[in-house]
Amino acid sequence: MTKRIKIEALLKSSQSNIEVTVKGWVRTKRGNKNVSFIALNDGSTINNLQIVADPNLISEDILKLASTGACIAVNGTLVESQGAGQKFEINAKHIEILGAADPEKYPLQPKKHSMEFLREIAHLRPRTNTFGAVFRIRHAMAFAVHNFFNEKKFFYLQTPIITGSDAEGAGEMFRVTTLDAKNPPLKEDGSVNFKEDFFEKETNLTVSGQLEGELGALALSDIYTFGPTFRAENSNTTRHLAEFWMIEPEMAFYDLQDNMDLAEEFLKYLISYSLENCADDLAFLEQRLLDEEKNKPSNEKSEMTLTEKLRFVAENDFERVTYTEAIDILRNCNPNKKKKFQYLIEGWGTDLQSEHERYLVEKHFKKPVILTNYPKDIKSFYMRMNEDGKTVGAMDILFPGIGEIVGGSQREERLDKLVSRMNEMGVPTHEMEWYLDTRRYGSAPHSGFGLGFERLIIFVTGMANIRDVIPFPRTPGNAEF
Repeated sequence: MTKRIKIEALLKSSQSNIEVTVKGWVRTKRGNKNVSFIALNDGSTINNLQIVADPNLISEDILKLASTGACIAVNGTLVESQGAGQKFEINAKHIEILGAADPEKYPLQPKKHSMEFLREIAHLRPRTNTFGAVFRIRHAMAFAVHNFFNEKKFFYLQTPIITGSDAEGAGEMFRVTTLDAKNPPLKEDGSVNFKEDFFEKETNLTVSGQLEGELGALALSDIYTFGPTFRAENSNTTRHLAEFWMIEPEMAFYDLQDNMDLAEEFLKYLISYSLENCADDLAFLEQRLLDEEKNKPSNEKSEMTLTEKLRFVAENDFERVTYTEAIDILRNCNPNKKKKFQYLIEGWGTDLQSEHERYLVEKHFKKPVILTNYPKDIKSFYMRMNEDGKTVGAMDILFPGIGEIVGGSQREERLDKLVSRMNEMGVPTHEMEWYLDTRRYGSAPHSGFGLGFERLIIFVTGMANIRDVIPFPRTPGNAEF
């Protein structure tokens, strides 16, 4: 038997009438007593390869086992297809059953399954067209992230997953401990004695690699992190996970404008990469969305197709607006005046919700928006205080259909201002001496931002639920597989 060739490579072949071997999983089988047609997929592409099996060459016992879900190896001749919809097919000479699947019990039958059902069988859902497309795009985007930063001479810094600091100050962290859950050692005051724990202090799973990333930037100039982060937030929305991935570049000698320029360039690069390298998968997902919306009323249908939305981002300059300007726009807009917003905008200082962010992008500016200079009271301690004493040098990037996709800022490099802000917000300085040292010794202006990887994949794929863009979602009450 010849060496296996992936289906994606075969479908791009310039040759025909050659002997080939393919291996994959049966999607469907149809036919009659004279011929069987098997749709085979090996995950390398959204497209199936048709196998034509003659019962005079392939035994009835083998064809019976080559049912939906079975894994098979096929040796035969690659020929130009007689049917519509595919360039090539294989006239099978030999079929080997690598792994049978009982057609009565195999959960993925050739019909439409709900997303809820597929989440229950997350170990099998990558075999569907939808999830195959999503996970191939996820790979392409991860590759593009590393490619972008490598081309810009950034250094990839692996920041810790186990940490003793809470970068966001939100306190929603998963504790890491080896102490006996039923009988932990206690201090005289009755509190847990973490001195007897593995790390001899209280530790958690990280919510962000940013603070450690800053340490790298203040030595290597330009770094990025790309790793898992965790939030113990009891939220069951379509936008929240307990375990997700973050991309967090940190750059010395960047001010807020430099930060915005890089973030815009980065997002456009990623979107353009998906359009250029994931065309077949995007075409499938776009058609999937169009089919889903067929029966919706016109006012609920998307104004743009999936690829139009991606081009909308890749080809438009992002509008840059201050928070103060955005509040004025929102306060005076019709949805606010007519009380159509769930959260009404009443004045300066309000924390914007997704509905406000999407209004700015989709209705008012009709392009991606970067909001800057937020009130200090709704932002984190590490953001640089502006001269007005009321706002900080923050920037959020807003996308259509999703709202905020990137959050970043110029970091506070002045020791006195940083300590004052930490005291003001109740961040314990004695636990953060290592962080403050970077301001004591050779401090420098620096900036950075964070891009939630799953938020990016939601945008690129058009999927509605964040649980469907990560292979094994971790959510409240769910840590299966």
